[in-house]
Amino acid sequence: MDLSEQIYVRKSCRKYLDDEIDMSAIKEFMDNVKPLTREINYSYEILTKDKLNIRTRWKAPYYLALYSDKKDNYGVNIGFIFQQLSLFLQSLDIGSCWVGMASLKENNPKFVIAISFGKSNDLTREISQFKRKSLSEIADTEDERLIPAQLAPSAVNSQPWYFKQSNEGFDVYKVKHNIVKRKILGKWNDVDIGIALAHLYISNPETFEFEVKDKQDIKGYTYVGSVKI
Repeated sequence: MDLSEQIYVRKSCRKYLDDEIDMSAIKEFMDNVKPLTREINYSYEILTKDKLNIRTRWKAPYYLALYSDKKDNYGVNIGFIFQQLSLFLQSLDIGSCWVGMASLKENNPKFVIAISFGKSNDLTREISQFKRKSLSEIADTEDERLIPAQLAPSAVNSQPWYFKQSNEGFDVYKVKHNIVKRKILGKWNDVDIGIALAHLYISNPETFEFEVKDKQDIKGYTYVGSVKI
């Protein structure tokens, strides 16, 4: 299934209907999803809103609670895996939104983040409605292959990624925030990076490769990994 077209119309959904959803399609998709790092164990469960503490003004009928072993790059891996599911849900006319302001009522130390989802009449937008940094602001080259990453959602639209061209593809970096922003966004920016990488994978499924190399940080950014697309 080609999900790449969903990247150019998707919006973070905050208006939901109460319609029931057949969850079997989610399970089937997740049985075949591509992880970024196979060495990290992760899982998910589908919950109703009464099982979470939700600090948003809006609520959805369903939530995905995402869990992971807390190893290096676990947040990136979670973002990568479940943004694929988000695009798949979009293809089924099911809206979704990453929800940083939610926690489980029953504590689980492996909990990372939640995703709201449900049927909606407010699913898509035009490409002109995306409010994103220019390619020159997120990369050292205006390579149009990076547009899918440019359009990726992120916590408060912070777009914390930076791509530096290399001989084999791109080195991927995460912005270094000041202490105030780090307290607010630092927890979610690894997930954001994974979401952007998922868009690159969905757009280049046959050629995408990710590897963590021995690379130095650059001014204002922390090295995350390197991709071939």
